[in-house]
Amino acid sequence: MNHMINLYRKTAIIEGISYLILLFIAMPIKYIFDIPEPVKYFGWIHGVLFLFYMAVLIIAAVNYKWSIKRIVIYVMGSILPFVPFILDKNLKKEYAQAK
Repeated sequence: MNHMINLYRKTAIIEGISYLILLFIAMPIKYIFDIPEPVKYFGWIHGVLFLFYMAVLIIAAVNYKWSIKRIVIYVMGSILPFVPFILDKNLKKEYAQAK
């Protein structure tokens, strides 16, 4: 069952990186240099990754019987920059101890 945790963690990290690229690279390029294409493409990529992240989160939540509170924290964490990396560290520690 740890396969699902690993998939969730990898998905969360990739989705978090795509969000940071969108916020801190693509958007400044759009608004500073008036070049909208990076937001268009990275926005699309991030959107697809976010949908995949949500699907993996739901599957992991069902498999591990996570509480609603935990699910809400993970969803909110995906919206706030840098939080997915903090949550990943905690999740890794939690499931390493469970082995």
